[in-house]
Amino acid sequence: MSQPNIQVTKRDGRTEAIDLEKIHRVITWAAEGLENVSVSEVELRSHIQFYEGIKTSDIHETIIKSAADLISERSPDYQHLAARLAIFHLRKRAFGQYEPPHLQTHLATLTAKGVYDPQILRDYNPAELQELNDYMDHNRDLLFSYAAVKQLEGKYLVQNRVTKQIYESPQFIYILIPMCLFGHYRQTTRMQYVKDFYDAASLFKLSLPTPIMSGVRTPTRQFSSCVLIECGDSLDSINATSSSIVKYVSQRAGIGVNVGRIRALGSEIRGGEAYHTGMIPFIKHFQTAVKSCSQGGVRGGAATLFYPIWHLEVESLIVLKNNRGVEENRARHLDYGVQINRMMYQRMMEGGLITLFSPSDVPGLYDAFFADQPEFERLYKIYEADPSIRKKQIKALELFTTIAQERAQTGRIYIQNVDHCNTHSPFDPKVAPVHQSNLCLEIALPTKPLNSVEDPNGEIALCTLSAFNLGALDDLSELEKLSDLIVRALDSLLDYQDYPVPAAQRASMGRRTLGVGVTNLAYYLAKNGVRYSDGSANALVHRTFEAIQYYLLKASTHLAKELGACEYFNETTYAQGLLPIDTYKKEVDSVCSEPLHLDWEQLRSQIQQQGLRNSTLTALMPCETSSQITNSTNGIEPPRGYVSVKASKDGILKQVVPGFKELRDNYELLWQIPSNQGYLQLVGIMQKFVDQAISANTNYDPSRFAEDKVPVKVILQDLLYAYKMGLKTLYYHNTRDGADDNQEDDGCAGGACKL
Repeated sequence: MSQPNIQVTKRDGRTEAIDLEKIHRVITWAAEGLENVSVSEVELRSHIQFYEGIKTSDIHETIIKSAADLISERSPDYQHLAARLAIFHLRKRAFGQYEPPHLQTHLATLTAKGVYDPQILRDYNPAELQELNDYMDHNRDLLFSYAAVKQLEGKYLVQNRVTKQIYESPQFIYILIPMCLFGHYRQTTRMQYVKDFYDAASLFKLSLPTPIMSGVRTPTRQFSSCVLIECGDSLDSINATSSSIVKYVSQRAGIGVNVGRIRALGSEIRGGEAYHTGMIPFIKHFQTAVKSCSQGGVRGGAATLFYPIWHLEVESLIVLKNNRGVEENRARHLDYGVQINRMMYQRMMEGGLITLFSPSDVPGLYDAFFADQPEFERLYKIYEADPSIRKKQIKALELFTTIAQERAQTGRIYIQNVDHCNTHSPFDPKVAPVHQSNLCLEIALPTKPLNSVEDPNGEIALCTLSAFNLGALDDLSELEKLSDLIVRALDSLLDYQDYPVPAAQRASMGRRTLGVGVTNLAYYLAKNGVRYSDGSANALVHRTFEAIQYYLLKASTHLAKELGACEYFNETTYAQGLLPIDTYKKEVDSVCSEPLHLDWEQLRSQIQQQGLRNSTLTALMPCETSSQITNSTNGIEPPRGYVSVKASKDGILKQVVPGFKELRDNYELLWQIPSNQGYLQLVGIMQKFVDQAISANTNYDPSRFAEDKVPVKVILQDLLYAYKMGLKTLYYHNTRDGADDNQEDDGCAGGACKL
């Protein structure tokens, strides 16, 4: 390796001759123990880009990029070589050296800078800090893939986002989060909880969402991933909704807004003194509120708005996201969820009509749509027959066809089956109906409209997320300890965080809702030699999600014994002695005959005796970012390729599926799956146990159909099959475009509900 005559600029501004031997030693260190990687190939690619006066930090970045560019199916270990180089560079940027500082020193320095929450140093004495410093294993930084390190740099590591100064390395995240969440525990028990949580998170057994990873340990205490806000039919409520949106978008939350109560265009105001301008001006107002904040540079604000399929303006609402029309009648920077129930599907299947109303003209209909399906049907038919009520009729198939077409064209017209959200729910719909979901369609919690920001009767729902990494489990029995850890941690977080809006604090303290999901399902299926498409995974998924829900409920019951049941426990169906296994859609039994393996009757008895600390325990969210951190496949989704190319604000990141070398032939890639039916069966089996909802996608390859066009009939059949399987929600509609099967978008339209 010849030594070029180039001067480099060091971090302190001094210049010196380039030392290629030092570079060689670092790359050789990073390549140790890896297969099919070439130090000389990385060096060769790097040298081409060296120039006179180059900064040493730029040299590091050039080498890292050179290694990352070599990641491929043939040489997957370059993702680890690039990651090690990136960790080396990251630590030099943060600490000026490779070795991280002592925990106590680090805490003191960053607390003085105002970066860390001063409560941490108040909670832990020097002996405890020494013990935890000794327990930390900074070598675990070398377990990350390259995509993980780049996501950590971009979103999770505490930093000055103006100067780009990074303040910490990854293991500090994993130790400080449980230190914050268990700081109020007794000194005799908290150290073990901190250590156990540190191990579970840093060894990727647990996956944590962006608000927790980037926020817990900082003075900004808002960590709920998902916020559900319901808008009433008044200017005061619309203004209170907009104010709440701004407050929560600015603090990293993904927003779901229910606008279905707003009266339709032309409706009377003040007894006919004026007529209503309709929903679109207010939707555009909410769009402005959502986009007014960038969430501190971590990600952009985003929201999904929900409305019922029978709203008088539905034909205008369905097309709000498409590229046709003009700016005045479009609001393209939001996503939309159409709310449907059994009666609407029946009208479509029977070739009937759907009658559209303004909610303000049909008393009781809107509330019954969620809380009482027989009452909804009774009122709906009465109002249909009443000639004095303003209405419009449209062929049900025509309306559903428009929904399917817009869903296909934009990918982001979502579906909420509101009857399933209330009949298979942990909440009693008579007193706490579920009126909406969230940005990523996995949260299903009660809400009430705000008439002002201080309204004592309003209810904003928050959900705090986490996920089990299924691929990291050796046995389902591990879930018992992990469930106890995550329920305790997330429940503590509810008390630890701040609440910008009183309605959110009341709901959170009363319901204490959690949403624990899963990631790495595709790897889990591949490890077990089963597939999405052919039913071979159905029994395994049934056993797995039975264990998840069972152990989480058990953990919450134990916590209720210690700390008391949540205040609104009496508003849950659990308080009535009902469990998810009692209310699921029985059509699931036609695709899975697996019996129950755990003692649900004993659990039922425990819940009735002790109550639950948390009204909800499960929700299956997308895990786009966190799956990269844990080097997992994304949530419950099949991968698009063995090497996924993730497009993010940090550039193009390549990630190789876990276990690629041994399990390549066991993986079922997304576009190899012939139809959505097998996948929807699996989601239905999961939904049997999951007490909230599931971010489930439908996927279509036009090349499988005549003239390379997906028939609307197929899309509608999938909507009906998803309903038959008991799904509460449907998220993205993905269409294979042939450009790059491996390419994936990073992030939930910018929203923080993704883990």
